[in-house]
Amino acid sequence: MRFHLPSPRRFRHPLARALSLLLGIAVVGVLLVFGLAVAGVLLIGGAILLAWRQWQQVRAPRPTAPSAQPAANVLEGEFVVIRQGRPVAH
Repeated sequence: MRFHLPSPRRFRHPLARALSLLLGIAVVGVLLVFGLAVAGVLLIGGAILLAWRQWQQVRAPRPTAPSAQPAANVLEGEFVVIRQGRPVAH
Protein backbone atom coordinates (compact mmCIF):
# COMPACT_ATOMS: atom_id res chain seq x y z
CA MET A 1 0.00 0.00 0.00
CA ARG A 2 1.39 3.35 -1.03
CA PHE A 3 0.52 6.72 0.38
CA HIS A 4 0.42 9.25 -2.44
CA LEU A 5 0.01 12.99 -2.04
CA PRO A 6 -1.09 15.07 -4.99
CA SER A 7 1.63 17.34 -6.31
CA PRO A 8 1.27 20.96 -5.18
CA ARG A 9 -0.37 23.20 -7.74
CA ARG A 10 1.94 25.96 -8.96
CA PHE A 11 0.59 29.33 -9.88
CA ARG A 12 0.84 30.33 -13.53
CA HIS A 13 0.63 34.08 -13.04
CA PRO A 14 4.08 35.64 -12.49
CA LEU A 15 2.79 38.09 -9.88
CA ALA A 16 1.18 35.25 -7.89
CA ARG A 17 4.46 33.32 -8.05
CA ALA A 18 6.42 36.33 -6.81
CA LEU A 19 3.94 36.94 -3.98
CA SER A 20 4.04 33.31 -2.91
CA LEU A 21 7.84 33.43 -2.93
CA LEU A 22 7.83 36.58 -0.79
CA LEU A 23 5.28 35.01 1.55
CA GLY A 24 7.47 31.91 1.94
CA ILE A 25 10.55 34.00 2.65
CA ALA A 26 8.59 36.03 5.22
CA VAL A 27 7.40 32.87 6.98
CA VAL A 28 10.93 31.47 7.10
CA GLY A 29 12.19 34.81 8.44
CA VAL A 30 9.55 34.93 11.17
CA LEU A 31 10.39 31.36 12.21
CA LEU A 32 14.09 32.20 12.25
CA VAL A 33 13.55 35.28 14.42
CA PHE A 34 11.26 33.35 16.76
CA GLY A 35 13.82 30.55 17.09
CA LEU A 36 16.62 32.99 17.82
CA ALA A 37 14.46 34.73 20.44
CA VAL A 38 13.73 31.41 22.16
CA ALA A 39 17.42 30.46 22.04
CA GLY A 40 18.36 33.83 23.54
CA VAL A 41 15.84 33.46 26.36
CA LEU A 42 17.15 29.97 27.14
CA LEU A 43 20.76 31.16 27.05
CA ILE A 44 20.10 34.14 29.30
CA GLY A 45 17.97 32.05 31.66
CA GLY A 46 20.70 29.42 31.92
CA ALA A 47 23.33 32.07 32.64
CA ILE A 48 21.14 33.60 35.36
CA LEU A 49 20.51 30.16 36.89
CA LEU A 50 24.23 29.36 36.86
CA ALA A 51 25.09 32.71 38.46
CA TRP A 52 22.39 32.18 41.10
CA ARG A 53 23.77 28.75 42.02
CA GLN A 54 27.32 30.07 42.21
CA TRP A 55 26.15 32.95 44.39
CA GLN A 56 24.32 30.56 46.72
CA GLN A 57 27.45 28.39 47.04
CA VAL A 58 29.59 31.36 47.98
CA ARG A 59 27.14 32.52 50.64
CA ALA A 60 26.75 29.10 52.27
CA PRO A 61 29.26 28.41 55.07
CA ARG A 62 31.65 25.62 54.23
CA PRO A 63 31.90 22.86 56.83
CA THR A 64 35.44 22.23 57.99
CA ALA A 65 36.28 18.56 58.37
CA PRO A 66 39.28 17.45 60.40
CA SER A 67 42.03 16.10 58.16
CA ALA A 68 42.88 13.19 60.48
CA GLN A 69 39.60 11.37 59.75
CA PRO A 70 39.05 9.75 56.35
CA ALA A 71 36.05 10.77 54.30
CA ALA A 72 32.85 8.80 54.92
CA ASN A 73 32.67 7.39 51.41
CA VAL A 74 36.26 6.05 51.33
CA LEU A 75 36.86 2.38 52.04
CA GLU A 76 40.21 1.54 53.55
CA GLY A 77 41.81 -1.88 53.65
CA GLU A 78 44.54 -4.14 52.39
CA PHE A 79 44.51 -6.07 49.18
CA VAL A 80 46.60 -8.71 47.50
CA VAL A 81 47.11 -8.99 43.76
CA ILE A 82 46.36 -12.54 42.64
CA ARG A 83 48.06 -13.53 39.43
CA GLN A 84 46.75 -16.31 37.24
CA GLY A 85 48.82 -19.50 37.21
CA ARG A 86 50.46 -19.23 40.64
CA PRO A 87 48.74 -20.66 43.71
CA VAL A 88 48.42 -18.20 46.56
CA ALA A 89 48.04 -19.17 50.23
CA HIS A 90 45.82 -16.85 52.24
